Order: sequence, then C-alpha cells, then structure tokens
Amino acid sequence: MKHNKVVVGITHGDINSISYEVIIKALMDSRIFDSCIPVVYGSPKVAAYHRKALNIDNFSFNLIKSTNELNPKRANIISCIDEDIRVELGKSTTVAGLASFQALEVAVQDLSEKKIDVLVTGPINKKNIQSDKFSFAGHTEFLEDRFGSSGVLMLMINDSFKVGVVTGHIPLVKVPEYITKDTVMNKLKIMNHSLKIDFGIRKPRIAVLGLNPHAGDSGLIGDDEGKEIVPAIDAAREENILAFGPFSADGFFGSRSHTKFDGILAMYHDQGLIPFKSLSFGEGVNFTAGLSVIRTSPAHGTAFEISGKGEACPDSFRKAVYLACDIFKMRNSYKELASNPLKSYDVSEL
Repeated sequence: MKHNKVVVGITHGDINSISYEVIIKALMDSRIFDSCIPVVYGSPKVAAYHRKALNIDNFSFNLIKSTNELNPKRANIISCIDEDIRVELGKSTTVAGLASFQALEVAVQDLSEKKIDVLVTGPINKKNIQSDKFSFAGHTEFLEDRFGSSGVLMLMINDSFKVGVVTGHIPLVKVPEYITKDTVMNKLKIMNHSLKIDFGIRKPRIAVLGLNPHAGDSGLIGDDEGKEIVPAIDAAREENILAFGPFSADGFFGSRSHTKFDGILAMYHDQGLIPFKSLSFGEGVNFTAGLSVIRTSPAHGTAFEISGKGEACPDSFRKAVYLACDIFKMRNSYKELASNPLKSYDVSEL
C-alpha cells in the first residue's frame, strides 16, 4: 500500500529501559501523524506492561502483521519477539538483549526492502545485546556492516550545531592510533557530503578539533596535530572541503565558536559528546551519516535508573523521528535536483 507520508520504523530497544516510555509519550502527540506513519518493531505485550507501569490509559498500539497493514492515523506495532518474555524494569538481562536484537533484525530487513522509509532506534544496552549474531560496539557499527558502507560518521545534532567524531566506541587508550591523516580525511568527506545531501547546506564550513590539550600547543603537548590532523585539513581543502583548525576543544566550545560552523569534527567520543549533551538540554539526536539508508536515535541511553518511573523526557526521541523524516525528504529533493540540473537553486532554500 502506497502512502504519501514517511513510514518510520522504530525499534523498541531494551525492554527494561526507558525506551518504551519515550516512544509511547512521543506517539501520544497526534501531531506526529501529520508527517509520518510510525510502526514500532517490538511487542504489544511489553508495550502494555510499560503503559500499566506508567499509568497511561489513553493510548494503544494498532497491532499489524506487516507493513502492508499500516494504519496511517495510528501508532502501529509489529510483534517481533516471544510474547511470554519477562520484563524486569531497570535491569540488564540477556533476555532483554536478545529482544533488542530480534526487533532490530526485523526492522533492518524491512528497511533494506524499502518497506519502511527510515529507521529510528530505541536505546540498547551494548553489553547484553552481544551474541554470535551481534558482536558490534553499537547500532552505528552494526548498520555500517549490514549495509556495506565504506565508512560512517556518528553525527550528533541539535538546533545549534552538529558534532561528528573520528573515533567512536573504542577505549580512550586506543584513540591516538586511529588519528591518521587518511582517517580524519575520510570523516571530513563523509561529514561534508552529509551536510550537503542530508541538510541542504551548499558550502559547509567544518571546524576540526585537535587531539591534545590546546591542540598540541605547536608540538609542546603532542605532535598528532602537526603529523596527522593538519595534513588532513590541507588535503580536504584541496578537494574544496571548507575545513578549518585544528582548534583547542575547551576554548572552542567555551568561546561559543561551535555556533559559527555548520559541522564540527571531534577526535574522540567524549571530546564531542560531553559538550554536545551539556548544551543540548536533552533534545539532541544521533544520526548515522554515510549510510545509504537513514537512521536516527535519541541522544540518550537506556537510563535503567528511572525506567518505569514516568520521569523520562520524550523530546530527544520525538526530534529523532522528525529529523529522520526531514532527511528523507531532503535526500529526495536532492535526487530530484540532480536529475534535473537546469534547476540551479540552492538546496538549502527548499
């Protein structure tokens, strides 16, 4: 069945976490159905358990067997797991990890077959999901492998700025060995391409952070900048990528320079995500740039400590849904422009 609205596939994440809470709270706002058709890959029984724990009685899912049965005015759900599964709020269990993977597997298959347009993933526990079928550091690495991407970039997005990271979920002690000219250059290419295609920015300006304190201080506190990062920036500029830096991370964010660039490339996870989450006020979104498909997620984790207490805020999840829809439309607009080169107007004006 054809629909004019974006079909958003949503994985239920860890069943013992706040994932169902933020999903349900976001979908309770009927305005979301104006722009998309949501379908949750999960469990009606688990959803009902969370609704009861949260005392939510004015919401229900529309149970369907496949996307052929989508109701465009309802929050749909496809059962992907054993309905007799045990929910243990706030606990990390192997059962919950398996349920996370089973929902993800079905949703990704539907995404690859274009039965859904975009994917929004609920938070998982990266340890309990590990198995012989899932041996990845997280969603980003799993999707990179599944869709055969030549490289991806974790891109954190809020209303003020966008931050990508060269190295993602790896131990801090291993970060320096991954900071090479080629790796930094590859991430700059992915970010530049995504800012153009996914966000409609014709000539993105990208700030590059240094690895060491004070960006190495001219070699006094490390030479990674001079040996690897600066050559990558120079190479990028030779390919007409407007890259600048390297900047000292503390001074860069402290002086609010992050508001003056279209994208920021941090060298490692915490260097980019600590300031991002501190300045996002719970409304940030994680987007996997570099994939042939569109995947977003809320910029928070499982938050086991507040699961079932009704304290979880759905804002980040809601924004993840809307961002996925916006990127889907932007990519389609870009394809339309590319197929008709006579239309020379700026994509950012769409």
